[in-house]
Amino acid sequence: MALQNWSDEIVMAELAEEPSFTEDLTALMAEMEDKPRHVVLNFSAVDFLNSSNIARLLKLRKTLLSADRRLILCAINTQVWGVFLVTGLDKVFEVTDDTATALAVLQLGER
Repeated sequence: MALQNWSDEIVMAELAEEPSFTEDLTALMAEMEDKPRHVVLNFSAVDFLNSSNIARLLKLRKTLLSADRRLILCAINTQVWGVFLVTGLDKVFEVTDDTATALAVLQLGER
């Protein structure tokens, strides 16, 4: 996983296809339990999302919310966005078009 520490409070992860997706999210969740920070997940290289990946995303979201941190998903392609729409997750997750917008939202503290 390409993990970038954008600042002391923000980390950005570049997700990849399976099996890396699962491994990357598991590693990120472990790290966030120790030192929670705001997280930006870049989905630009992800073309498929399965139910176990959705469960991991929801768990990460819950972990971050309990620590008063935010999770922003960005650069979601049309196919994956369709999964979010069908499952109603577009109402659950905070989503932006690209990483620059996600980082700006976090730095400005907007909701």
